[in-house]
Amino acid sequence: MKSAYEILKERGFVEQITDEALITELFAKGPVTCYIGFDPTATSLHIGSLVPIMALAHMQQGGHRPIALVGGGTGLIGDPSGKTEMRQVLTREQIDYNAQCLGKQLSRYLDFSEGRALLLNNADWLTKINYIEFLRDIGRHFSVNKMLAAESYKIRLEKGLNFIEFNYMLLQGYDFLHLFQHYGCALQMGGNDQWGNMLAGTELIRKVEAKDAQAVTFPLITTSLGQKMGKTEKGTVWLDGTLTTPYEYYQYWINCDDADVERFLKLFTYLPLEEIAIVKALADARLNMAKAVLAYEATKVTHGTDAAKAAWRASLEAFHLRPVDAGLFPASDIPREAPQADTSAIPRYAVSRKDLEAGVFITSACAKAGLTQSLSEAKRLIEQGGIYINDRQVKSVDEKLSPDDFAGGNELRVRKGKKKYLIIEIKET
Repeated sequence: MKSAYEILKERGFVEQITDEALITELFAKGPVTCYIGFDPTATSLHIGSLVPIMALAHMQQGGHRPIALVGGGTGLIGDPSGKTEMRQVLTREQIDYNAQCLGKQLSRYLDFSEGRALLLNNADWLTKINYIEFLRDIGRHFSVNKMLAAESYKIRLEKGLNFIEFNYMLLQGYDFLHLFQHYGCALQMGGNDQWGNMLAGTELIRKVEAKDAQAVTFPLITTSLGQKMGKTEKGTVWLDGTLTTPYEYYQYWINCDDADVERFLKLFTYLPLEEIAIVKALADARLNMAKAVLAYEATKVTHGTDAAKAAWRASLEAFHLRPVDAGLFPASDIPREAPQADTSAIPRYAVSRKDLEAGVFITSACAKAGLTQSLSEAKRLIEQGGIYINDRQVKSVDEKLSPDDFAGGNELRVRKGKKKYLIIEIKET
């Protein structure tokens, strides 16, 4: 039986490691306690946090104990890693509230019952530190020369690194030591930009406890086009369904580039690798089916089965797609039958009958409803032939919607290009 570490390697999670032989030995000894930190800089995590979340989930499924560490303490300082500017300093109240929100969100991916996983907040120990004792007991183990050589600090030195940020590596290293001492945590995982901080933690444990601890980093995921994961024309793709609806979340995945499908299936779903391997041989309609499976499985992981099915039905209805071939991915529970018409998950925009009778500019409706980012974008898309009303191409930026466009019903469909839909409905009052 493969270890959780081998599964993570096969699925593309592993970038850098401290020592292959020692990590293999660690997993061979029995259940491993590992941790990953999450910054409470917002009330929700985003798609960029999915790699670490899925890694913890794989660890738990492999019989190990993951620790999700919310940085309520380090968040008061801000991590300079990968940043060219100092992070905005949040108040203690903001950070505490964000930490509570992230804890609830992480419970969708991890089972925290009966100690199967631990949800901790480093504010519980960092905010109680005596500064003089910390400098004497912890600070003396850190080399300033080594710290300045770390990539996270070298980037910030170009624009100025202040003392509060300089302390971040010490605090993250101390987190690892604290978890090692109190919870038996011998493995830290995280993004590749955290490598210097993670090595500082393993070295601190070696100096203080005279024992080994290990670190594993994940690749920083970008699309095949070199774009940062989770960034769209509308902004960040959040894991919170009130910030990014399940339908929008589904659409993000189904619209991924062809070259990303296999890799994303490995990272962001639990489907068996032998099924995912068939993607290499797929093209055209069958590759689009694989994208539908990716979108469905990824949405199910974050929002649950019901939301995933609703997004799947709405997508098939909107884009007139056919259901997935049952032989493609047998392990997926994506529905195989043709869905009944269901457009409830598609974004909607209401206009009054009175306004329709006076005439509503299509450009204005697109911009106000959020189908386009601005009025000028709506005009540009119409001039380029990219806006459709009920599959009829809009020819002029001066076209208006009227009650006649609704053909006796109460709603019509507006399409932007091939992939974005909006339903405009009549508001009677």
